[in-house]
Amino acid sequence: MSGRRNKEWPRPPKCRVITIANQKGGVGKTTTSVNLAASLALHGARVLVVDLDPQGNASTALGVEHRADVPSIYDVLIEDKPLADIVVPAPDIPGLYCAPANLNLAGAEIELVSKVARESRLRRALDAYDTSQFDYVLIDCPPSLGLLTVNALVGGDELLIPIQCEYYALEGLGQLIRTVDLVKAHLNPGLNVSTILLTMYDARTRLAAQVAEDVRNHFGDIVLNTVIPRSVRVSEAPSYGQSVITYDPGSSGALAYSEAASEMAHRGAAK
Repeated sequence: MSGRRNKEWPRPPKCRVITIANQKGGVGKTTTSVNLAASLALHGARVLVVDLDPQGNASTALGVEHRADVPSIYDVLIEDKPLADIVVPAPDIPGLYCAPANLNLAGAEIELVSKVARESRLRRALDAYDTSQFDYVLIDCPPSLGLLTVNALVGGDELLIPIQCEYYALEGLGQLIRTVDLVKAHLNPGLNVSTILLTMYDARTRLAAQVAEDVRNHFGDIVLNTVIPRSVRVSEAPSYGQSVITYDPGSSGALAYSEAASEMAHRGAAK
């Protein structure tokens, strides 16, 4: 693994701002955000993870402090604090940074309602911030289609959708795609659904293979070849304040996320 870590992957010509969203809970959004970010950073990229989930799980997994009194993305969205004032380095991985979330964000959905340009506040903060210092900005979303997720869709240039290989996987996806179409029509015409990642793949079941086949038939080339297997190590890592990439680099989950990140990096450089 150390040999693989030392090899730098191609870097994108300009910063890629990628929103990771799916309003269905438990599909691996945060796990995907954290592990792709860690993999990319370990291969030479500079990466910022913006945690937009009030639970702050991405902040936890990156080992970043996010108590209620810590400046967070809430202050950026509600109090107009500059993004530069809250971004902190992740302790374990050079080149990896986090804009943390804390429980204050839980009330942001309601507080945003009365704000001017409420759907575009994250976009405005990113535009005012020097994102050129990064190769990737990954925005982790809550499991809903509320104002926080809409802010993420308006703030991003690309959308990555994690889809778990289980029954009902495609249910609700239509709603997400309709929301994306509305955002493109009215708020962010440049938003592009660039990547689908199949998660929680259990090779022992026929259902997983069937779901994967359905997703590939429906979405075509934007589905990554790499699938993320079900893995106990992936679930354990956040409780140690780590990504699975640093917690157990040789595990099937870590190797799969590293492979998926490599695919993303090489596809992005080829465009």
